[in-house]
Amino acid sequence: MLFLLTGCEFDAETAVRCGLVQEVTPPGQAYARARAIAEEIADAAPLAVEATRANARKALHEGWDQAIADLRPQQHTLLQSSDAAEGVRSFQEKRPARFTGS
Repeated sequence: MLFLLTGCEFDAETAVRCGLVQEVTPPGQAYARARAIAEEIADAAPLAVEATRANARKALHEGWDQAIADLRPQQHTLLQSSDAAEGVRSFQEKRPARFTGS
């Protein structure tokens, strides 16, 4: 509220501490870091990414209690997917997973 009500400027470290940003990059490295994060998300299991995004939206719009209540059914559905089996196989075989979104 201090920054909202006073309009005071603040530095990057303060923004991290207040939860306004998650990390600070060296000057000129923001795009490369954002791209690396996007690639990491793109390589993840698409069904899990989609479910995580949907659950986060549910928490915002319907509240934490509803989002938490929906976790177990979502997990059950995800664990039945081909991607879940692929994740286990790839871990056992020590290789990158090849998720298909199914």
